[in-house]
Amino acid sequence: MAADLHLKSSKQAKYNISYRKIVYHRFFVGLLLFIVLSLVFTVVFNAFSGSAPRSDFYERVNLEAVNLPVQKVDGDSPFSAPRFVNCTYWNCFNVYKCGRGGHDKISIYIYPLQDYRTENGKAVSHFSREFFEILETIKHSKYYTPNPDEACLLVPSIDTLNQKAFSSQHISQVLGSLKHWNNGENHLIFNMVAGSEPNYNTVIDLNTSSAIIAGAGFDTWTFRYGFDISLPLYSPLAYEIDNTQPKQKDYLIISSQTNVPSDYLAELQGIASSSNDLLLLDRCKNDINDYTKRCEYTTGKIFDYPEVLKNGLFCLVVRSARLIQSVLMDVLASQCIPIIIADTIVMPFNSHIDWNRIAIFIPEDNIKNLLKIVHSVSNERRGELYWQLRWVYERYFASIEKITMTTLEILNEKVFPLSARIYEDWNMPEHLYGPVNPLFLPVTAPKAPGFTAVILTYDRVESLFTLIRKLVRTPSLAKILVVWNNQKLQPPPASEWPVINKPLKVIRTKANKLSNRFFPYDDIETECQLTIDDDIIMLTPDELEFGFDVWREFPDRIVGFPSRLHVWDNVTSSWKYHSEWTNQISMVLTGAAFHHKIWSWYYTYKMPAEIRRWVDDNFNCEDIAMNFLVANVTRKAPIKVTPRKKFKCPECTNTEMLSADAKHMSQRSACIDKFTKIYGHMALKSVEFRADPLQYRETGSGIPHLYPDIGAL
Repeated sequence: MAADLHLKSSKQAKYNISYRKIVYHRFFVGLLLFIVLSLVFTVVFNAFSGSAPRSDFYERVNLEAVNLPVQKVDGDSPFSAPRFVNCTYWNCFNVYKCGRGGHDKISIYIYPLQDYRTENGKAVSHFSREFFEILETIKHSKYYTPNPDEACLLVPSIDTLNQKAFSSQHISQVLGSLKHWNNGENHLIFNMVAGSEPNYNTVIDLNTSSAIIAGAGFDTWTFRYGFDISLPLYSPLAYEIDNTQPKQKDYLIISSQTNVPSDYLAELQGIASSSNDLLLLDRCKNDINDYTKRCEYTTGKIFDYPEVLKNGLFCLVVRSARLIQSVLMDVLASQCIPIIIADTIVMPFNSHIDWNRIAIFIPEDNIKNLLKIVHSVSNERRGELYWQLRWVYERYFASIEKITMTTLEILNEKVFPLSARIYEDWNMPEHLYGPVNPLFLPVTAPKAPGFTAVILTYDRVESLFTLIRKLVRTPSLAKILVVWNNQKLQPPPASEWPVINKPLKVIRTKANKLSNRFFPYDDIETECQLTIDDDIIMLTPDELEFGFDVWREFPDRIVGFPSRLHVWDNVTSSWKYHSEWTNQISMVLTGAAFHHKIWSWYYTYKMPAEIRRWVDDNFNCEDIAMNFLVANVTRKAPIKVTPRKKFKCPECTNTEMLSADAKHMSQRSACIDKFTKIYGHMALKSVEFRADPLQYRETGSGIPHLYPDIGAL
C-alpha cells in the first residue's frame, strides 16, 4: 500500500512539473510574438506616415509682401492703456513665457504685416527701411520663432521709429487690437525719434501699457532702469563714413552740432573767439538746408560734413531740444572722442557698455571750463579712449543690424542672467587689454586709491603704536584698520593713540581667532590691503611703497616680504614646512603681505570650512591657508619683494611670539599636509623669483633712487 502511494505521488509530481513547463513555454512564446508584432506595426506605421508630405503649422513672417491685407481702424476702437511709468522686470514682465525655445535663449515673435488704415483710407504708419532692417535682423536671428504661443517677446510689425511718421491715436488703437497684446505684456516697441514740438518728450508719445521700449533719447526720469533699453539715434550719414584717418588731427575740439541751445552756443562762441583749440561749426547761411556742409563761426570757412570730424581729437555732443543727437553716431563713426554735455541723458546700451571708457562727460554748468578740462586729459588717457571707441562702435553701433542684435542680447541676458557675458566681454577687447585675469582684475591696478593696512593685534600696544607711526609715512597708505583680537582687554583710549594724518579705525572682534585678519570688513574701501602683524616694525616706508608698486603689477597674487617653501619628506612621505633661506619660495606669509581684498571674501565664504575650523582650533596656519587658497584659484606662485633675509622683532621677547612655541614648526608642517588632503592635490606653486628695485644696478648713474631706504642682504 505504501508502495502504491509512493508511485502515485511520483507520477503526480512529474505531471505537475511537465504541465508548468508547457505553461511557461507558451507564455514566453506568446510574449515574443507580441513584441515582434508590435515592432512590425510600428515600422509600417512610421513608413506610411513618413511618406506623406509634412508642413509647418506656423509660417515665418513675410517681410517682402507687397499686397498686404488692409485693416481698418475704426474711430471708436478701444485704445491701449497708457504707458505704465513704474514698470520693472518683476511686475510687468511674465518670465514664465520664456525658456521654451531653449534653456538659455529667448524666443521672439513678429506679428504678420498688415496695412492699417483710418476710416478715410489714410495709412496710420509708414514702413521705413530702418524698421524693415530691424525686423529682418530679428527674423534671421537665433531668437526668432513663428509660433506666438512659445514666444517670450512679441514685436508688433508697426513702424514706431519716428514720432513724426505715425498717428499716436490710431497706433494706440492698433496696439489694443492685437491678438496677444494683453496690456503690452512681454511686447517690445522700437523707437528712435521720440516726442514732438513743442515739448519734445524723451519717451515715445504712445499708449504702450506695460510694453518694453527700446528707444533713443531717454532721460533719467523717463527711463525705467532694468526694463527699457536705451538705443542710439540713427544717423544715415554715420554709416557712410569710412575707417580712414588723417595722419595727424588738426583740431583739439570740434563742435559741428547745428542745434546747440543759445546759452551754450554763446559760451562756445566765446571760447572759439579766444582760442584756436575749438573749431566751432554751424550751418552755412547761404544754404541752410545742406546737411553736408558746415561753416566756421569766426571766418565762415566751409567744411565738408561729416569728413571734418576726422580732423578732431574731441567732438562735442550738447543737449538740445531733443536730449539725444544723431551727431553722436557721426562722431563715433569718425573716431573722434565724444565730449557729452547733457546732464540727464541715458547713454545707449548703458546697462552693459561703460561709456566712461569711450567718452568725456562734462556737467552743463561747467561748459565754460571746457578747454581746461580737455587739457587735463593725459595723452595716455586720450589713447585709451580713442582705441576703445573704435572697437565699441564697430561692435555695437556700426549698423542697424548690430544695434538690433545688441538689443536682443541685452534682453536675453536680463531673462537668462546665468548665461550673461561678464563686464570684460562687453567692454574689454582682448587685442587691447590682453587676456582677462582669472578674477577679472585689471592687468595693472591703479595707484591713486592706495592700500588699506589691516593690523591684527592682541595686547602689544607699544609695538602697535610704533608700527602705526611707520605706516603713515608710506605715501600710498589710505587707511589703517586695527583688528583688536583681545576680548578681555579694552583697547587704549583715543587720547593715547598716535596722532596721524591718515584715517584709523579700531575693530573689536567677538572671538580670538586668527581668521579675523581676513574678514572682508566694509571699512576696506581700497582694492589692495596690507595684512601685517603688530610686531613687524622693521619694514621701512620705502619697502612698503615698493611692495605696493609690485602688487599693482600682479594684483591677483600675494606680494610680500617673509617667504617660505613647502618640501616633500621622503622619510615620512609627507609635506613639510621649510623656513630657511632658499632660492625657491612657494608661500609669502601674511604677517607682512599685500593682496586683493577679494581674497578675504574668498577666505571667509568660499574656502573649505574645514580649513577655517582647523586654523581657528589650532590657532595657527591662517597664512598658509591663504596661500593655498590663492594658488588653488590662480595656479600661480606668490611674489617676494626686497632681499630681507630674516624678520626680527628686537623689542619683543621670545616668550611673547607665537612662533617661539616648540611645536610651531611641526604644526606648520601638519597644516600643509592637512590642506593638501582637503584640496585633493598640492595647490602651492614654487618659483625662483624675487622683485627688487632696479636701483641696485644704477650705481653712479646720477639718477636719484626712487626707494633709497630699502634694506639689502
